[in-house]
Amino acid sequence: MSAPSSLSDNSRYEQACDQAIAMCDGNLRSTIKALIMANEYLETELEELQAAISAGCVPARAQAASDAA
Repeated sequence: MSAPSSLSDNSRYEQACDQAIAMCDGNLRSTIKALIMANEYLETELEELQAAISAGCVPARAQAASDAA
């Protein structure tokens, strides 16, 4: 891992935790479940993007940048 997080990073994570818990009405189990589900969704999205890139598809922003060059 990299160097220890700065105090501002820690504060940002603490605030994010508080917001996630508040969004689940203070229910920690629901908060953890929601975070796991969000992580699984992002992992699926990443796998789909990696498969598309492997198949030769280029994201629109990357294509536009290469066209401008």
